[in-house]
Amino acid sequence: MGKQVIYLNGKRVQEHLGGYLPFTVQLTEQGVQPGDSCLLAVMTDNSDDKNFPPGKRQYTLDFAYHGGIYRDVWMIGKSSVAITDALEADKVAAYMTLYTALVTIAKAAAPMVPFLAEAIYQNLVRSIDKTAPESIHLCDFPTVEEKWIDKELESKMDEIVRIVELGRAARNGANRKNRQPLAEMYVKADKDLDGFYMDIIREELNIKEVIFTKEVEGFVSYNFKPQLKTVGPKYGKQLGKIREALAGLDGRAAKAILDSEGKLSFDFGEGPVELTADDLLIETTQREGFYTVSDRDITVAIDTVLTPPLIEEGFMREIISKVQTMRKEAGFEVTDHIRITMEGSEKVTAVAEAKKAEITSATLAESLTVGTPVGYTKEWDLNGEKATLGVEKI
Repeated sequence: MGKQVIYLNGKRVQEHLGGYLPFTVQLTEQGVQPGDSCLLAVMTDNSDDKNFPPGKRQYTLDFAYHGGIYRDVWMIGKSSVAITDALEADKVAAYMTLYTALVTIAKAAAPMVPFLAEAIYQNLVRSIDKTAPESIHLCDFPTVEEKWIDKELESKMDEIVRIVELGRAARNGANRKNRQPLAEMYVKADKDLDGFYMDIIREELNIKEVIFTKEVEGFVSYNFKPQLKTVGPKYGKQLGKIREALAGLDGRAAKAILDSEGKLSFDFGEGPVELTADDLLIETTQREGFYTVSDRDITVAIDTVLTPPLIEEGFMREIISKVQTMRKEAGFEVTDHIRITMEGSEKVTAVAEAKKAEITSATLAESLTVGTPVGYTKEWDLNGEKATLGVEKI
């Protein structure tokens, strides 16, 4: 990691070479106490990082609020998706919320990225309000609107982000890509969510049902083996009996004892044997048909079984995704109506015929025809099935 420059409420306060920043210490040194309203920004120079291609993403900018990194881009991106399906009155509110957030972030970022912030300001503000200050650098720095702070909403959105991240990790572990719908996901967390929070999780993870539960132990088990380099020197003569005893344990029950007491205890008639986590090799075993991922107080378990209807919907989403990609590649405007033609395997064409209404609605297509592709054409691999698609503007 390269040089980092720290800004507090727009004022440059410190430079730091590499590593991770102790945010709370830096804030305290600047007179900001926990709970104070403030905006911290960290600009990182990645130009020497080999993981970044030359000339690409050389600088990154992270925002922190109340001392905790916020996922502003994720939340704004989620809002922009929801806007397209909102009712008219809600659309106006959503647009204004997004507009206010973008303009405020641009003003807050102006000291760190002056030219980018200026371009955003000119595009979003000056283009429609000629009475506004001529430059973003002539505007006042944003002030905190205490009445806009919703602690409960922030807490629930933080939990949603963590659940979604774990759900994606489970999908990756189970080799289930996000466009493939899944039936269920079980979640164990300190706080249950409901209403539109559940809708966000279902939409982000493409899962039909999200169920909060206090019992997830049944989705995972554990196998124990002795760590020879520690157990051997301590209990060499009893090693065989230890290995046999560990193999016969109820994995979930033993893990619960280890977590609560910090050790597993045995007595083979030759003196007590006590094994801590350092003395054990612990292997996690997934329950068949599920994949489980945990992080601190949250555990998620996704149902990985693919039924015929789920497989069919997965193919439908693949077709929609490929058509949308081809619209962009062909240079169509987002409002252009099109015709779709396609040919491919029997499985793919059957799905296209069965899901024609959903595909055409999602892609602004007036028709979808199985036959020789025309217009802009491209061959695709759709979940292992070959297909050639054609799109043409009407």
